Amino acid sequence: MKYTKLICRCVAVAVAIGAFAAQSPAQSAYVSGAPSASSYAATTSDDDPQGALITIHKRVDEVNVLFIATDKHGKFVRDLSQNDFSILDDHKPPSAIINFRREVDLPLELGLLIDASGSVNSRFAFEQDAATSFLQKTIRAHFDRAFVVGFNSHSQMTQDFTDNYSRLYWAVHKLHSGGGTALYDAIYRACKEKFLKDRPDHPVRKAIIIVSDGEDNQSEFSRAQAIEMAQRAEVIVYAISTDDSGLVLRGDRVLEQIAEATGGRAFFPFKMKDITHSFAAIEDELRSQYVVSYKPADFDADGRYRSIEISSLKKDLQVRARKGYFAPQQ
Repeated sequence: MKYTKLICRCVAVAVAIGAFAAQSPAQSAYVSGAPSASSYAATTSDDDPQGALITIHKRVDEVNVLFIATDKHGKFVRDLSQNDFSILDDHKPPSAIINFRREVDLPLELGLLIDASGSVNSRFAFEQDAATSFLQKTIRAHFDRAFVVGFNSHSQMTQDFTDNYSRLYWAVHKLHSGGGTALYDAIYRACKEKFLKDRPDHPVRKAIIIVSDGEDNQSEFSRAQAIEMAQRAEVIVYAISTDDSGLVLRGDRVLEQIAEATGGRAFFPFKMKDITHSFAAIEDELRSQYVVSYKPADFDADGRYRSIEISSLKKDLQVRARKGYFAPQQ
């Protein structure tokens, strides 16, 4: 399935400084996590066969990472300084920390991916209500945006990016459960076709929230491919399990793996009311993040995967961030 959208001819010139066009070092700390590469070469988009869309890249070696810190009780720590944590990029300390700050008010760009397969039928209506309540509390008009995808054997985007709660509400409630599950395809395509293609001209926080039991029996893409695409799109993935067996099943481990690889978190609510609590925890986390911008010690625009390790230097603090990124390729 490919999401459809109107493509307007345009000419866009994007010069990446840090990870987006900026006029000052402070501005450059907020965007994409992978360094940009390049040679001032003009390229054309696949969606623009006549070559109307031109992008110019300028090489800079800068990585930007969002992360959260919690204490031993799991509560968010909101007063970290630059001296309270360490960073390793591909197992080496960065050559310089460019910027660090707590980031609580960047616009949100969210993708809500709802499992509409037959296996979630018994809890489906409650999950829809919890999801729409979350969107109502989280999406601020004229500031944040979200889209909705329902998936069973296939993916269907019932609402493109919007800040209109009424449209999001009906997009969730028009979904009906039944059929198999193509979880990995839904993640892969949402990241590629929405977050990679629909790049805003301002810094944002990008996240996907999956509501699913984690069982996949229909996907064309693999779990590894879904994770890689999320990392390339620099999307944090949160997952809320719909399994209510009380056991740790294979699907739960799948959700946990996907979330951890992208710097997100998986939730395993046992009772229906706990689903609402899970959404509330995600909302709180999205407003409790830090951003750090740094230069890798030995960056090379070779297209390979580079690991990121952020560790707390303070006792009893835990730091969570995405596990790595893909360097651009010249």
